[in-house]
Amino acid sequence: MFKLFRSPLTLALALLLSAPVLATAQPSAKAVKATAKTTATAATADKLDINTATPDQLKAFPGIGDAYAKRIIDGRPYTAKNQLTTRGILPAATYNKIKDQIIASRPKK
Repeated sequence: MFKLFRSPLTLALALLLSAPVLATAQPSAKAVKATAKTTATAATADKLDINTATPDQLKAFPGIGDAYAKRIIDGRPYTAKNQLTTRGILPAATYNKIKDQIIASRPKK
């Protein structure tokens, strides 16, 4: 069997035939980036933006009533969702209930 690989032509042919198999073994960098971007977009798509949410959307969260919804809206815009607690809009316990369900997109200039 090793006698076959002594010929340079046979060796070159073997490498050429194995190249497509090696090339498809790993995903391309573009494919990895596209998958990561899609995953990130999907993760934020199901979250509510506190900068654009309506009072009714905010009141759907546990612990958010009319008063907290009004305070959230009056405190806009937010550059980070944790500003709900750092600005004193919500108590930490209420914020901890909803923090995984909200985002604060940066306001467009």
